[in-house]
Amino acid sequence: MSQPPNKLSREDSIVLIVGPTGVGKSTFIEYATGQDGGTVGHGLESYTADIRTVRVKHPTHGHSVAFVDTPGFGDTYKSDTEILTTIAEWFIKSYKGHNNIAVIIYLHRISDNRVNGSVLKNLHILPSLLGSKAMPNVVIATTMWKKVTEEEGIAREKELKSKFWNEMLADGCRIERFTDTYDSAWEIIDGPAKTNGAQVLLPHEMVDIRLRLNETGAGVALNKELEKLIKDQKDAARRLRELVNSQDNELVVQELNERKTELDETIRRTAAQLHQMKIPLTRKVRLFLKGRS
Repeated sequence: MSQPPNKLSREDSIVLIVGPTGVGKSTFIEYATGQDGGTVGHGLESYTADIRTVRVKHPTHGHSVAFVDTPGFGDTYKSDTEILTTIAEWFIKSYKGHNNIAVIIYLHRISDNRVNGSVLKNLHILPSLLGSKAMPNVVIATTMWKKVTEEEGIAREKELKSKFWNEMLADGCRIERFTDTYDSAWEIIDGPAKTNGAQVLLPHEMVDIRLRLNETGAGVALNKELEKLIKDQKDAARRLRELVNSQDNELVVQELNERKTELDETIRRTAAQLHQMKIPLTRKVRLFLKGRS
């Protein structure tokens, strides 16, 4: 009897696809499932707002493989706290169901000439969410090689390995290149064989240790990212105020004020997310005393 599309079973070998919005997660799945990337959304908005599952038979041994497409932090519509909650709920269900997460593929655009804030946020939160024990089951797969020369791609890959991926690599994760083909996708999936599924930290923290989401490593990492974001946004708002005060042109002043209004709204939304991630003082005291006992 076939499984419902979004229902996982112990017979499934799960391939979890993660990374920021727009890196090609849905495209990777479409190539791996033989659809050649022809049906995904290519607009500026996020295509994957929620977690979805696509099940296929393995091309060699025919076993069931379930691709799980996840939203990235910095999504078009959902806040980062909503995304972390969605991902945490999925991991907990998978953990309790004893599902086999065979490989976790983190996608990164090699065509990006710099690492922007959204990518950095994902890179800071992901290791805290997965934990070092999961890294032997993690693959960093670079995408969009057709948009760069080979020399550019190799140089960026080298910089990323030394500056941004070094800790993940030290814990056992590997690097691959996705070249927009069916064979390339499966070479990434079927890399060095793993005897056991990924031992992901987040569900262990929440199910076994019984931490709240905001107390987990991923929750603490997101909290730090939000605090940094608010600081940066407030600095930008201060600079805009200074520019407004120094301008005589009414049109320029109007445009700057509009930008400041937008920034103030962003600060408000970010502050609301930060408030959601705060741990109540009484809970902090209990955790401290528990740690001392």
